[in-house]
Amino acid sequence: MLVDTSVWSLALRRDRPSRGPELGRLSRALAGRELVATTGVVLQEILQGAVTPTSRAAIIERFAALEFLLPDRDDHIAAAEMRNECRRHGVQLGTIDALIAALAIRHDATLLTIDQDFAHAAQWIPLRLG
Repeated sequence: MLVDTSVWSLALRRDRPSRGPELGRLSRALAGRELVATTGVVLQEILQGAVTPTSRAAIIERFAALEFLLPDRDDHIAAAEMRNECRRHGVQLGTIDALIAALAIRHDATLLTIDQDFAHAAQWIPLRLG
């Protein structure tokens, strides 16, 4: 399972209760034997929201336990192709989201997200959402 920024943002927030099916799925995956992965752009986006050195250090520590997927040249090519395919059908998929989708597809991972852009894109690309 590849988890995108939207779900991590909810999971790490302390200003409101963390509820919802996506957070339940993430909690079960982290507690069980399911592989949970992330990638550099997701970690970067989460760290950009860290307001204190303590929260930054906690995020880095928590993410160190996760599988870390690194994009290669083919992932960037696939992301561009997916973005173009979506655009042909009137669906906007951002550059970073396309790269996350490409990584999920290459690694045969379910993408856990609450970002509806992925749901729209999944109509045109072989992206599995969870």
